[in-house]
Amino acid sequence: MSNESTAVVFIEFQNDFTSPGGVLHDAVKDSMEANSTLENAAKALAAAREHGATVIHSPIGFAPGYNEISAHPYGILKGVVDATAFVKGQWGAEIDARFTPQPADIVIEGKRGLDAFGSTNLDFILRSKGITKVVLAGFLTNCCVESTMRTAYERGFEVVTLTDAVAATSVEEGESAVRFNYPMFSTPATTDEFISTLESSRDLADTSRGY
Repeated sequence: MSNESTAVVFIEFQNDFTSPGGVLHDAVKDSMEANSTLENAAKALAAAREHGATVIHSPIGFAPGYNEISAHPYGILKGVVDATAFVKGQWGAEIDARFTPQPADIVIEGKRGLDAFGSTNLDFILRSKGITKVVLAGFLTNCCVESTMRTAYERGFEVVTLTDAVAATSVEEGESAVRFNYPMFSTPATTDEFISTLESSRDLADTSRGY
């Protein structure tokens, strides 16, 4: 499989999670540190760009007042509203500068819930570009990443989850999801393992072209 049929989806690498001062940063800090999440995700991003994979950013964002969702949210979305997180136009909702989209990257718009497919045109973009392998990194390990993983699996994509480029609200929650849930709906891989497959695929493609 060539790297042109691979897309790496970076879910919610936004300041409210990734940066000190972000309203949800402290909630994910321990998990990020345990996984070296940001460092590994940055490596995956650079490798994807270098080796010809499609890079997709999937931020979440709400207008002030959160009128796009229920007036009485519960569960994880209640936590977002209570923390006043991911408000459009504010620093917290901006994509972390370390993951700033480049001209060749794709930024998915319209994510309002957990699943990156749910309220966006992600599926259309993947299929129109001939993507068959979807690689996932981001936040939260057992929430938006896992929801997106399950949908991608159900829709027939080959799914890879980068186990050290995700983070949860606790180390234990993240480890449990990676251990028990990820293997059911994806092929879990470390960032280094994924980069090796990118390099191997690129080398094979170059050989077939006679380079």
